[in-house]
Amino acid sequence: MSSPKRSRLAYFNCFAGIAGDMTLGSLVDAGADADAVVRIIERLPIGGWSLRFEPVMRNGLACTHAVVTARGDSVVRTWFHILGVLEEARLPDRVRERAIAAFASLAKAEGKVHRRSPSQVHFHEVGGHDTIVDIVGSAAALEVLEVDAIASSAVATGTGLIRASHGLLPNPGPAVAELLAGIPTEGLDLQLELTTPTGAAMLRAWSTSHGPLPAMTIESVGYGAGTREIDGLPNCTQVLLGTVTDKSGSGLVEGADRPLLVLEANLDDATGEVLGHAVEALMDAGALDAWITPVLMKKGRPGHQVSVLADPGLAAQLAAQLRLETGSLGVRVHEVGRWASARRIDEVEIEGLAVRVKVSPGRVKAEYEDVARAARRLGRPVSEIAARVEAAWGQREEGGEEGTEPPEGRGPFEPEPA
Repeated sequence: MSSPKRSRLAYFNCFAGIAGDMTLGSLVDAGADADAVVRIIERLPIGGWSLRFEPVMRNGLACTHAVVTARGDSVVRTWFHILGVLEEARLPDRVRERAIAAFASLAKAEGKVHRRSPSQVHFHEVGGHDTIVDIVGSAAALEVLEVDAIASSAVATGTGLIRASHGLLPNPGPAVAELLAGIPTEGLDLQLELTTPTGAAMLRAWSTSHGPLPAMTIESVGYGAGTREIDGLPNCTQVLLGTVTDKSGSGLVEGADRPLLVLEANLDDATGEVLGHAVEALMDAGALDAWITPVLMKKGRPGHQVSVLADPGLAAQLAAQLRLETGSLGVRVHEVGRWASARRIDEVEIEGLAVRVKVSPGRVKAEYEDVARAARRLGRPVSEIAARVEAAWGQREEGGEEGTEPPEGRGPFEPEPA
């Protein structure tokens, strides 16, 4: 009989709301190594910021306050600008996926509030160094803590009015209200912004469930402080880290990696263009993989099954994206196990252009985006550049001169079939 499967969970108790600094501070307070988190954030191609973690008290409760200091950050960034920053940073896969998903949620919410396409949204308060550091730092802390899934309590919000770049706004703000749609909320009689767009976006993008604390074995607890003291209420977010055990023993193959989810929807009225765009949009939203399978549906109608391989922390976001892109009225979900080979990212130069390669035991694969960019610059086919990159890496590892390429056809690695 296989052992019960275990998943590492971070449960955010948002009794006083949630914000970017509160999320990051709570995870470091719960045990995430601060230096390791900062090293990951430092991969971002932006400067002029610093991050420190301060021990503070909030209404008598010991907390950690994440303090981001930005110098000269007057850039108003768009969604595509931030996407470029995140992709250029070469972050760990789950860190990049979670950060992109959080900013995608922000872009969609802001777009709906201002009646414009998410691609045309200009981030004001949520486009600065502090927000980028808070989101990437929180994703990095989750990775350092090896968190597989995120859940939360009901989310507290304030009342009255708050001041933003556009002037006075209702509390919760329009973007926060949009992001919390479908998530249990509770209003406190405080004229303060308890939940910020950044905190709400991370919950929207990363949480798979909301409600009471699930059955879990708690291993550590952390408290992330907000900026100010509030009379009678600890201004902080609590995070509980631990493992959740599925005692049924079903679904996950023994010895496989961390649990993943497969989302599926059957369609009989989608064009090829819609299906192709859906796969692209799902990958952009953080899917680990997405694919289309022809199926025969009821009454003999031909159709397609759209499948998405998802990290549990992004399942809710990807299910919503799947419904949005395809018009499906429902999405199925089931858990799977996956054996994944250990891999690392290396780099090869081809005619002065850096191209990343993914290396695993017995295999090297050139990163498509880098290959396509180099192919455009050099005016050569993608297949040729991929073969040259993989062959050059193989020769270098065998002791050849770095940066040289073997004669055509002598590379030990072949490009992956399409």
